[in-house]
Amino acid sequence: MKTMKSIRRGALSSLMLLLAGTAQAANVELPRGISWTAFGTTSSGYAQSVGIGQMLKSKYDSNLRIIPGENDVARMVPLKGGQSHICACGIASYFAQEGVLMFADKRWGPQRLYSLFNNVGNNGQTAAIAADAGVREVADLKGKRITWLKASPANNTNMAALLAFGGLTWDDVEKVEVPGWKQSMEAVLNGQADAAWASTLSGPLNRLAASPRGLYFPQLPHDDKAAWTRAQAVAPWFAPSRVEAFVKGANVDGPYEGMNYPYPLFVATAAAPDTLAYGLTKAIMENFDGIKDAGPSMSGYALDRQFLSYIFPYHPSAIAYYKEKGTWTEADQAANDGLLKRQDVLAEAWQAMLKRDLQGEAFEAEWMKVRAAALEAAGLPVIFR
Repeated sequence: MKTMKSIRRGALSSLMLLLAGTAQAANVELPRGISWTAFGTTSSGYAQSVGIGQMLKSKYDSNLRIIPGENDVARMVPLKGGQSHICACGIASYFAQEGVLMFADKRWGPQRLYSLFNNVGNNGQTAAIAADAGVREVADLKGKRITWLKASPANNTNMAALLAFGGLTWDDVEKVEVPGWKQSMEAVLNGQADAAWASTLSGPLNRLAASPRGLYFPQLPHDDKAAWTRAQAVAPWFAPSRVEAFVKGANVDGPYEGMNYPYPLFVATAAAPDTLAYGLTKAIMENFDGIKDAGPSMSGYALDRQFLSYIFPYHPSAIAYYKEKGTWTEADQAANDGLLKRQDVLAEAWQAMLKRDLQGEAFEAEWMKVRAAALEAAGLPVIFR
């Protein structure tokens, strides 16, 4: 308790000093060069980053360097190594915070990450299915060829949750292993697989929709409570969503009932400079009109679409901006405090785990037990076991 209290006092003191320095900041101060990691060059997240980069250059004379990573680990390496402080990530950033799946490795462990802002768009996240595969409901994926991305637990867990929606598991389908997301799209297009995980606005889907195979998105009826319970038990970040934006040529009629979550999730490390975190958050929020048409599905960057109580605590400098705008509530602060507590519990458990003389799979298996016990003792949900 003494350790936790000292941590909280230090965090509060740092936040007060930060607010004193940033609350009066009327202008955005950004460095000449900014970098962040993102999905590969064919992804919608990369295209959105390009659009944001154009705005940053024209408004603030700041040059954005986008570092593409073909899998979840590759996108986190520059953050861990200090080459970049920000990631335009997918849900795998949550796995990194939790220290699970690929990040349960002794070289990683739970990472302290802080949200800046997110894109909560009107697109969807789903299985992009070749129309000629004969799939109309998720349950029809049984026996089909589904891409499995090496070192990409985000895509694979999302697909596992979608399969669970249809009462299926990976054991009910044929795995097609591919090295990256780009290759997963090519596998479907070339007839090597029948489905791959994607945003409904991902650029390569246009090629699939125009190909002889065609493209289909399965609907996820929002009134099927049992199916949603199965899916969210695997991926609690799944949220029922009315999907309004998707590539032309998909065999669906108008807006449909599906799933979405923020993408990209813009997260920063604790080493991100306060001026960068504050300035970038303010630049995006206050130049929304300048970026909303600069890339696919960018409507979700609007201030009124931000999830300020989500799966990451917010960076103190981002909080300072949201307080200035009057959008940060007591409920948001309570949620944020809870998430900071969760990070503290995971960090303490990890330090204890590192003292154990275990390696490889034995280390990872024991870490998952230690992690679960620590979270349960703190009264926090475990989610991953």
